[in-house]
Amino acid sequence: MKKIRKALVTGGAGFIGSHLVDALLAVGVQVTVLDNLATGHRANLADVRSRITFIEGDICQRPDVEAAAADCDVIFHQAAVVSVPQTVADPLGSASVNELGTLTVLDVARIQGDTRVVLASSCAVYGDDPEQPKHEALRLCPQSPYALQKLTGERYARLYFELYGLETVCLRYFNVYGPRQDPSSPYSGVISIFMDHAVQQKAPMIYGDGGQSRDFVFVKDVVRANLLAASARVASGQAVNIGTGHSETINQLWEIVGRLSGFDMSPRYVASRAGDIRLSMADISRAENDLDFKPKHHFEDGIAATFKWYEQREKRA
Repeated sequence: MKKIRKALVTGGAGFIGSHLVDALLAVGVQVTVLDNLATGHRANLADVRSRITFIEGDICQRPDVEAAAADCDVIFHQAAVVSVPQTVADPLGSASVNELGTLTVLDVARIQGDTRVVLASSCAVYGDDPEQPKHEALRLCPQSPYALQKLTGERYARLYFELYGLETVCLRYFNVYGPRQDPSSPYSGVISIFMDHAVQQKAPMIYGDGGQSRDFVFVKDVVRANLLAASARVASGQAVNIGTGHSETINQLWEIVGRLSGFDMSPRYVASRAGDIRLSMADISRAENDLDFKPKHHFEDGIAATFKWYEQREKRA
């Protein structure tokens, strides 16, 4: 196992990145955060600001990455344009971040030497392949610029491992949820939107019949997967699914949120969105074998912890 002394978290002021910062600090790692605050928030780091080095900078600017990555054992690359509609509207601009920004991170690590890069990828690379559960050997069929950009990052990571010996691991996140996920964005995940509607006593809108299912994975499990990937030698050069191996429908999700909140209003159903994937569930066998990863948070427990955070957020507003 590789002991982490100092780590860089790109996008560390964001939803997943800030939780990763907390976990690294908890085990005594020296942490640097690089974030341009386009979607991240300083408030996510308010409790740890005095214990980290924060650089307001951009992964597309090599000097910023070089300064942030100096002497780091591991780079956790979370920074990205994560809005699929935004990548559709601006494929060139989003590619400059998701492709060239990722390539910059990899190349800085290559030059620096002895630095592992753990990259955030996405289950979106599978497209709408109907096979369930999704396993890493499936044919990849990205259907948006975002998915293609994530796949390009994976391919570069694999190439840098094979060509230069750079240790890389790509984690294909399924549907991550938890505290700090921003519900104000029109591109927010369904759980954060449902939470926000429940605490405000507003009925949510569901696209289609609500029977579409997703593999929802709690953010703290995703963070633990990142820490395991930073140390697991066997995973170098690999892409690994990070999910739970279970799925819930959108209707089941609203039922649980309604029960927790005491808000029992039927959702408003509207027409399905073009290209919306019907079923999505992860095969996590590789994560179990290569990373020794198993999710620890039961779905309803994770939802309860998340709802508590949203309640407190609403009271502070």
